[in-house]
Amino acid sequence: MTLFALIRTNPDAVWSGGTPLTSRFKKLTSTIPIVASTGDPIRFGLVSSLAHPGGNITGVSVDAGIEIWGKRLALLGQVVPKLINVLLVSTQGGWDGAGGKAVRDAAQKLGISLVNAPLLSPFNEASFRGAVGSIQRDQVDGLTISDEREIYAYRFLLVELIQQIRIPAIYVHRDQVEAGGLMSYSYDAKAAARRNAMQIVEILHGANPADLPYFQETRFELAINLRTARTLGLEFPDGLIAAADEVIE
Repeated sequence: MTLFALIRTNPDAVWSGGTPLTSRFKKLTSTIPIVASTGDPIRFGLVSSLAHPGGNITGVSVDAGIEIWGKRLALLGQVVPKLINVLLVSTQGGWDGAGGKAVRDAAQKLGISLVNAPLLSPFNEASFRGAVGSIQRDQVDGLTISDEREIYAYRFLLVELIQQIRIPAIYVHRDQVEAGGLMSYSYDAKAAARRNAMQIVEILHGANPADLPYFQETRFELAINLRTARTLGLEFPDGLIAAADEVIE
Protein backbone atom coordinates (compact mmCIF):
# COMPACT_ATOMS: atom_id res chain seq x y z
CA MET A 1 0.00 0.00 0.00
CA THR A 2 1.34 3.44 -0.92
CA LEU A 3 1.37 6.26 1.64
CA PHE A 4 -1.29 8.09 -0.35
CA ALA A 5 -3.52 5.01 -0.37
CA LEU A 6 -2.98 4.58 3.36
CA ILE A 7 -3.98 8.19 4.06
CA ARG A 8 -7.10 7.73 1.92
CA THR A 9 -8.30 5.02 4.34
CA ASN A 10 -8.61 7.85 6.90
CA PRO A 11 -7.10 6.00 9.89
CA ASP A 12 -7.60 7.26 13.44
CA ALA A 13 -3.83 7.63 13.82
CA VAL A 14 -0.61 6.66 12.06
CA TRP A 15 2.72 5.63 13.58
CA SER A 16 5.76 6.69 11.56
CA GLY A 17 9.32 5.50 12.03
CA GLY A 18 12.03 7.89 10.88
CA THR A 19 12.33 11.51 9.84
CA PRO A 20 12.05 11.03 6.03
CA LEU A 21 8.85 8.98 6.29
CA THR A 22 7.29 11.44 8.73
CA SER A 23 8.13 14.32 6.40
CA ARG A 24 6.30 12.52 3.60
CA PHE A 25 3.26 11.99 5.81
CA LYS A 26 3.32 15.69 6.73
CA LYS A 27 3.02 16.59 3.05
CA LEU A 28 0.05 14.25 2.59
CA THR A 29 -2.14 15.20 5.54
CA SER A 30 -2.58 17.99 8.05
CA THR A 31 -5.51 16.40 9.87
CA ILE A 32 -4.78 12.70 10.56
CA PRO A 33 -2.79 12.37 13.81
CA ILE A 34 0.79 11.20 13.22
CA VAL A 35 2.82 9.72 16.09
CA ALA A 36 6.48 9.47 15.11
CA SER A 37 9.93 8.43 16.17
CA THR A 38 12.37 10.83 14.51
CA GLY A 39 15.45 12.97 14.72
CA ASP A 40 15.17 16.61 15.75
CA PRO A 41 11.58 17.50 14.70
CA ILE A 42 12.18 21.25 14.82
CA ARG A 43 15.33 21.18 12.69
CA PHE A 44 13.53 19.08 10.07
CA GLY A 45 10.40 21.24 10.08
CA LEU A 46 7.99 18.65 11.49
CA VAL A 47 6.79 20.74 14.43
CA SER A 48 7.24 24.30 15.64
CA SER A 49 7.82 23.45 19.30
CA LEU A 50 8.57 20.40 21.43
CA ALA A 51 6.26 21.54 24.22
CA HIS A 52 3.41 22.49 21.87
CA PRO A 53 3.80 20.80 18.44
CA GLY A 54 0.86 22.81 17.13
CA GLY A 55 -0.15 20.53 14.24
CA ASN A 56 -1.12 16.92 13.64
CA ILE A 57 2.29 15.44 14.51
CA THR A 58 3.77 14.45 17.87
CA GLY A 59 6.13 11.73 18.97
CA VAL A 60 9.59 11.03 20.34
CA SER A 61 12.86 12.57 19.22
CA VAL A 62 15.78 10.16 19.52
CA ASP A 63 18.30 12.71 18.26
CA ALA A 64 20.75 13.73 20.96
CA GLY A 65 22.62 16.03 18.61
CA ILE A 66 26.31 16.19 17.80
CA GLU A 67 27.32 15.21 21.31
CA ILE A 68 26.26 11.57 20.98
CA TRP A 69 28.54 11.05 17.98
CA GLY A 70 31.49 12.48 19.85
CA LYS A 71 30.57 10.31 22.81
CA ARG A 72 30.54 7.17 20.63
CA LEU A 73 33.95 7.93 19.17
CA ALA A 74 35.35 8.76 22.62
CA LEU A 75 34.00 5.49 24.04
CA LEU A 76 35.56 3.51 21.21
CA GLY A 77 38.82 5.32 21.91
CA GLN A 78 38.75 4.06 25.51
CA VAL A 79 38.82 0.50 24.22
CA VAL A 80 41.00 0.78 21.12
CA PRO A 81 44.57 1.97 21.83
CA LYS A 82 45.68 4.86 19.60
CA LEU A 83 42.38 5.27 17.77
CA ILE A 84 43.41 7.43 14.82
CA ASN A 85 41.74 6.19 11.62
CA VAL A 86 37.99 5.52 11.74
CA LEU A 87 35.48 4.69 9.04
CA LEU A 88 31.84 5.75 9.17
CA VAL A 89 29.59 3.17 7.52
CA SER A 90 26.77 5.22 5.99
CA THR A 91 24.93 6.05 2.82
CA GLN A 92 26.37 8.87 0.71
CA GLY A 93 23.39 11.01 1.71
CA GLY A 94 24.13 10.33 5.36
CA TRP A 95 27.76 11.33 4.91
CA ASP A 96 26.90 14.53 3.03
CA GLY A 97 24.04 15.52 5.35
CA ALA A 98 23.86 17.03 8.81
CA GLY A 99 24.51 13.71 10.55
CA GLY A 100 27.70 13.07 8.61
CA LYS A 101 28.94 16.60 9.29
CA ALA A 102 28.26 16.09 12.99
CA VAL A 103 30.40 12.94 13.01
CA ARG A 104 33.22 14.66 11.11
CA ASP A 105 33.16 17.61 13.52
CA ALA A 106 33.26 15.26 16.51
CA ALA A 107 36.15 13.29 15.00
CA GLN A 108 38.13 16.48 14.34
CA LYS A 109 37.78 17.56 17.96
CA LEU A 110 39.06 14.15 19.09
CA GLY A 111 41.99 14.18 16.67
CA ILE A 112 40.58 11.29 14.65
CA SER A 113 40.78 10.97 10.87
CA LEU A 114 37.31 10.00 9.65
CA VAL A 115 36.38 8.83 6.16
CA ASN A 116 33.31 7.20 4.69
CA ALA A 117 32.70 3.57 3.82
CA PRO A 118 29.76 4.31 1.50
CA LEU A 119 26.73 2.07 1.11
CA LEU A 120 25.60 2.20 -2.49
CA SER A 121 21.98 2.26 -3.67
CA PRO A 122 19.98 0.05 -3.88
CA PHE A 123 20.46 -0.66 -0.19
CA ASN A 124 20.43 -4.43 -0.01
CA GLU A 125 22.63 -7.26 1.22
CA ALA A 126 25.00 -6.88 -1.73
CA SER A 127 25.65 -3.19 -1.00
CA PHE A 128 26.43 -3.94 2.64
CA ARG A 129 28.76 -6.79 1.72
CA GLY A 130 30.46 -4.54 -0.82
CA ALA A 131 30.97 -1.67 1.63
CA VAL A 132 32.39 -3.84 4.42
CA GLY A 133 34.33 -6.05 2.02
CA SER A 134 36.22 -3.04 0.68
CA ILE A 135 37.59 -2.08 4.10
CA GLN A 136 41.35 -2.60 4.42
CA ARG A 137 42.18 -3.87 7.91
CA ASP A 138 45.67 -2.42 7.97
CA GLN A 139 44.33 1.09 7.29
CA VAL A 140 41.53 1.25 9.88
CA ASP A 141 41.60 1.31 13.68
CA GLY A 142 37.84 1.26 14.20
CA LEU A 143 34.37 1.67 12.73
CA THR A 144 31.28 3.62 13.68
CA ILE A 145 27.86 3.10 12.15
CA SER A 146 25.34 5.68 10.96
CA ASP A 147 21.87 5.52 12.49
CA GLU A 148 20.04 5.95 9.18
CA ARG A 149 16.82 4.03 8.66
CA GLU A 150 18.23 2.41 5.51
CA ILE A 151 20.72 0.60 7.73
CA TYR A 152 18.36 -0.61 10.45
CA ALA A 153 16.99 -3.64 8.58
CA TYR A 154 20.55 -4.87 7.94
CA ARG A 155 21.97 -4.15 11.39
CA PHE A 156 22.58 -7.83 12.23
CA LEU A 157 24.20 -8.46 8.85
CA LEU A 158 26.58 -5.59 9.62
CA VAL A 159 27.56 -7.25 12.90
CA GLU A 160 28.27 -10.50 11.07
CA LEU A 161 30.32 -8.84 8.33
CA ILE A 162 32.34 -6.70 10.74
CA GLN A 163 33.08 -9.74 12.89
CA GLN A 164 34.56 -11.40 9.82
CA ILE A 165 37.05 -8.58 9.18
CA ARG A 166 37.87 -8.32 12.92
CA ILE A 167 37.81 -4.54 13.26
CA PRO A 168 36.52 -2.93 16.50
CA ALA A 169 33.22 -1.10 15.98
CA ILE A 170 30.74 0.87 18.03
CA TYR A 171 27.13 0.34 16.96
CA VAL A 172 23.90 2.28 17.28
CA HIS A 173 21.60 -0.39 18.72
CA ARG A 174 21.86 -2.46 21.88
CA ASP A 175 20.59 -5.61 20.15
CA GLN A 176 23.62 -5.48 17.85
CA VAL A 177 25.84 -5.99 20.89
CA GLU A 178 23.63 -8.85 22.01
CA ALA A 179 24.23 -10.33 18.54
CA GLY A 180 28.01 -10.16 18.95
CA GLY A 181 28.95 -6.52 18.31
CA LEU A 182 31.65 -4.98 20.48
CA MET A 183 29.73 -2.05 21.98
CA SER A 184 26.88 0.40 21.44
CA TYR A 185 25.73 3.71 22.83
CA SER A 186 22.18 4.74 22.09
CA TYR A 187 18.80 5.81 23.37
CA ASP A 188 16.62 3.27 25.16
CA ALA A 189 14.66 1.92 22.16
CA LYS A 190 12.15 0.01 24.29
CA ALA A 191 11.37 3.10 26.37
CA ALA A 192 10.91 5.18 23.19
CA ALA A 193 8.53 2.57 21.75
CA ARG A 194 6.50 2.50 24.96
CA ARG A 195 6.25 6.29 24.94
CA ASN A 196 5.03 6.25 21.32
CA ALA A 197 2.43 3.65 22.27
CA MET A 198 1.21 5.80 25.16
CA GLN A 199 0.88 8.79 22.82
CA ILE A 200 -1.21 6.75 20.40
CA VAL A 201 -3.47 5.61 23.24
CA GLU A 202 -3.95 9.23 24.36
CA ILE A 203 -4.90 10.25 20.82
CA LEU A 204 -7.34 7.37 20.48
CA HIS A 205 -8.93 8.60 23.71
CA GLY A 206 -9.42 12.08 22.27
CA ALA A 207 -6.14 13.94 22.85
CA ASN A 208 -5.04 16.45 20.22
CA PRO A 209 -1.48 15.83 18.91
CA ALA A 210 -1.02 19.61 18.73
CA ASP A 211 -1.12 19.65 22.54
CA LEU A 212 0.90 16.49 23.23
CA PRO A 213 4.56 17.37 23.88
CA TYR A 214 7.10 15.94 21.46
CA PHE A 215 9.29 14.01 23.87
CA GLN A 216 13.09 14.36 23.74
CA GLU A 217 14.94 11.20 24.80
CA THR A 218 17.60 12.00 27.37
CA ARG A 219 18.56 8.56 28.69
CA PHE A 220 21.22 6.69 26.77
CA GLU A 221 22.54 3.18 27.31
CA LEU A 222 26.02 1.75 27.01
CA ALA A 223 26.19 -1.94 26.14
CA ILE A 224 29.46 -3.86 25.91
CA ASN A 225 30.39 -7.38 24.91
CA LEU A 226 33.41 -8.69 26.82
CA ARG A 227 33.43 -11.93 24.83
CA THR A 228 33.83 -10.01 21.56
CA ALA A 229 36.52 -7.82 23.12
CA ARG A 230 38.54 -10.91 24.00
CA THR A 231 38.33 -12.24 20.43
CA LEU A 232 39.70 -8.89 19.21
CA GLY A 233 42.46 -8.82 21.81
CA LEU A 234 40.94 -5.77 23.52
CA GLU A 235 40.19 -5.02 27.15
CA PHE A 236 37.48 -2.76 28.52
CA PRO A 237 38.63 -0.46 31.35
CA ASP A 238 37.07 -1.29 34.70
CA GLY A 239 35.41 2.12 34.83
CA LEU A 240 33.69 1.53 31.51
CA ILE A 241 32.44 -1.86 32.63
CA ALA A 242 31.05 -0.31 35.81
CA ALA A 243 29.27 2.41 33.80
CA ALA A 244 27.70 0.01 31.29
CA ASP A 245 23.96 -0.66 31.33
CA GLU A 246 24.49 -4.13 29.88
CA VAL A 247 27.60 -6.30 30.04
CA ILE A 248 27.75 -9.52 28.06
CA GLU A 249 30.34 -11.92 29.46
